[in-house]
Amino acid sequence: MIIALIDNGSLEPAAQRNLRAVAAALSVRVGMPVRAVSWKHSDRIPAAELDGTPAWTLDAFLRSFVALGQREFVFIPFFISAQGAIGSALRREIETLQRTLGGFEFRFTAGLANRGVIPAIAAAQIRETVRAHFLVQPPVIVVDHGGPSAVSAQLRDALAGMIAAELGREIGPLAAASMEGAHPPLLAEQLRVSALAGRTVVVAPLFLSPGRHAGPTGDIAQICAASSARCHVTGLVGTHPLAIAALAAALQPALTDLHAPLSA
Repeated sequence: MIIALIDNGSLEPAAQRNLRAVAAALSVRVGMPVRAVSWKHSDRIPAAELDGTPAWTLDAFLRSFVALGQREFVFIPFFISAQGAIGSALRREIETLQRTLGGFEFRFTAGLANRGVIPAIAAAQIRETVRAHFLVQPPVIVVDHGGPSAVSAQLRDALAGMIAAELGREIGPLAAASMEGAHPPLLAEQLRVSALAGRTVVVAPLFLSPGRHAGPTGDIAQICAASSARCHVTGLVGTHPLAIAALAAALQPALTDLHAPLSA
């Protein structure tokens, strides 16, 4: 059985390095190798920027291992949620490769949203930011990537509600936003709300890895810098130890029962 931690992919070396770090931590926890695989894009990162080891993308990964005789694959989704448009498209591509390559078995473990750990991680990171900057009940904006899917927007809003409940009176008002996409409000719009003008705001990104959007020079940081608010951005969900523990727990049924039903 081949186990792979799979993300959407990025041209940013930092995103691939984080994917590899999480895969390595999972390998230690479960006692089996966990490969880092990106759906797309990451094979275009120069190997020199990844300690000389090129990144795997899904197509090349499956073709290579099937050619070696492997027929059982378990994918751990490294997404905020494996539901919605991205998850469906990823599954369709694997099914196409399944037919093209002559057949293999695959399944997905439950993702982080299914494990219910994201609110606890976000709350812990918000608390850490509040303490580090000596803030008192600051307003908070929880921000996801955004996109065309209403499912993603519903998850964003649900997670924001759970994070607010977790923190209670430790923070001020909490709002949900997206960096971009078809489902407002957008982060730039939220930061223009008159009640936040000139105020200190904690921004909690629902992102797993640093890259073009998240991280010190990403789009979220630039949107914050362009606003009149004083923003403190928390750490990312995928860098927290609770994320690794949750993904390891989600993998256990696949390790004990190779014929468990698909879940994602």
